[in-house]
Amino acid sequence: MRIIGAASLVAVCGMLAIAPARADYVPPFKGNDTGGIIAYAMASQVDVRQLAVDHCASYGKVVKFLAVIPQYGGYISFACRWVPYGANERPLVTRY
Repeated sequence: MRIIGAASLVAVCGMLAIAPARADYVPPFKGNDTGGIIAYAMASQVDVRQLAVDHCASYGKVVKFLAVIPQYGGYISFACRWVPYGANERPLVTRY
């Protein structure tokens, strides 16, 4: 029984040593129904305003941009808000 336990411990340690650690990976766009962040490096490649508007419209909300950190590793943050009081229509929902 000890040999089986030692062999499985060696196998598990070997698999952990070979597998790459991806702790530094962050997707360029991340969000949920309350808002999200977009990598600043992505701003030169795509229209980040339209990306945020489409994301919030999928939840039936409107976008409000919060902050921009214009440096390497920075991000653009936004919040998804409900339609303000007094608005006559709901936001346009994009369907793909």
